[in-house]
Amino acid sequence: MPRIAVVTDSAACIPAALKQQLNIYEIPFELVWDGVIYRNGVDLAPTEFYHRFRQANSYPTTSQPPLGSFAALYKQLVREYDGVVSIHVSAEMTGTAHTARLAAEQLNHFPIRVLDSHTATMAQGFVVLAAARAAASGASLEQVVAAAEQVIGRVDFFATLKTLEHIHRGGRLGEAVVLLGSQLKIVPILNLKGGRVSVVGLTRSWKHALQEIVDLATDRVKAKRAVHASVFHADLPEDAEWLREHLCARVQCVEVYVTEFTPVMGAHTGPDVVGVAFYADD
Repeated sequence: MPRIAVVTDSAACIPAALKQQLNIYEIPFELVWDGVIYRNGVDLAPTEFYHRFRQANSYPTTSQPPLGSFAALYKQLVREYDGVVSIHVSAEMTGTAHTARLAAEQLNHFPIRVLDSHTATMAQGFVVLAAARAAASGASLEQVVAAAEQVIGRVDFFATLKTLEHIHRGGRLGEAVVLLGSQLKIVPILNLKGGRVSVVGLTRSWKHALQEIVDLATDRVKAKRAVHASVFHADLPEDAEWLREHLCARVQCVEVYVTEFTPVMGAHTGPDVVGVAFYADD
């Protein structure tokens, strides 16, 4: 039975218990704040991060994992596994997948497949989980890749946030930049596809935005199939729980998580973000 390792980065927001259970290896992003470097998910917990973000006069920046981190992990895995599937945040958002490929080329005698998830947060996480579950069942390298690619083609993502200021500052606003000049009190619904942020809805209140996310997600899965979902939030646990409850009342959730928006993502959006990543089985 082949032993295939699954690697990802910390943008995937996978709950710690699942990473441990499925033996998922994670390379952390780095945050730089006031001259101090923090490893995402290691040195700075989300609750602490968002509390500081709300109070601070300066903003953190992020840095993708260095080539050496990938190379060191891959060299370790060569001794323990028959192959590696390494799944990363969208190449439209960061060069992480490219860096992973450069590291893999240093071990060209060993099979390492690097995949661009074309998404982020737990949308990326679900791709990783599919690969890890296939690997745990004894699947071959190509079967693990196929399991991941199947979810890449299905997974979706809707979110809303109370201000566009921070995501604009990070250069990832996409077509939503047109909303910055609006004098109207509007709350946008954002979608992430192919690594690009697009606006799929506009509402006049926060509560209406949450309801719209439930409606959009329900419509995408047609309420007929088993749904894998994760509600994510940046310092909004009560709103996240509301989303979870109302989504699962509308669709058949075979697995559902509530996860915190990892600091490396929150550095670009700020707090007050909530959304859902999901896909449906055939």
